[in-house]
Amino acid sequence: MSLLFEVSDRIATITLNRPEVMNAMDPATYSELSEAWLAVRDDPEIWAAVITGAGDRAFTAGADLKQPQSAVVETWMHWQTQREQLLNRGLEVWKPVIAAVNGYCLAGGMTLLFATDIRIAATHARFGISEVKRGLLPGNGGTQRAVRQLPYPIAMELLLTGDQIDAAEALRLGLINRVVSSEELMPTAYEYARRICANGPLAVRATKELAVRSQYLHIDDGLRLEYAMAKVLAATDDAAEGRAAFADKRDPVYRAR
Repeated sequence: MSLLFEVSDRIATITLNRPEVMNAMDPATYSELSEAWLAVRDDPEIWAAVITGAGDRAFTAGADLKQPQSAVVETWMHWQTQREQLLNRGLEVWKPVIAAVNGYCLAGGMTLLFATDIRIAATHARFGISEVKRGLLPGNGGTQRAVRQLPYPIAMELLLTGDQIDAAEALRLGLINRVVSSEELMPTAYEYARRICANGPLAVRATKELAVRSQYLHIDDGLRLEYAMAKVLAATDDAAEGRAAFADKRDPVYRAR
């Protein structure tokens, strides 16, 4: 299988499983990955997700350029905006997604990374928006999210040169959250996921949605949406449980209700 999907303790683990080609993604992988994101979004037993690559060489090198590329694209497909690469193309997954970068994160790997929320990298990881070196552009969100998530001149340097940076530089630029050894990579990613899952799941999802949407809203609209969302959350069972647990000096038991 080109992708592995497992769920344990409310955490989904998605593993790109083509280590022989640096986890490059062929059409089958893209399709399986889109199905995985739908499962993360729709399964009530999943509260967070971790995505990584098999082996220790690569998170993913992006699209598998050795696979035949169709020279003809039907015009009607231009409007199939949610056909593949769902997370990159704006699928609304409000459950947190954590990337565990275990090596090269290049081209489509970077656009996938841009669509995640928290990013942990092994010390040997390398990052690059490398499409221009192959006469291509960073589609599926690469040109859009790079300039939103990085300082403009840094984003443009990466986009236009296609050059790579190492994990230490990625951390300095704020592209990733932490750099750890290879042995600590997955335990650290799961530790983040468990800390998140200990919080009120509805509050976590509302917080992520507000933070993401606020990038494209006027502050007045964002504040109004925040107020409305807070009113909805205040009436949930989870909010009542959070208050009761605080009063009782115990850990809360949330149920996403």
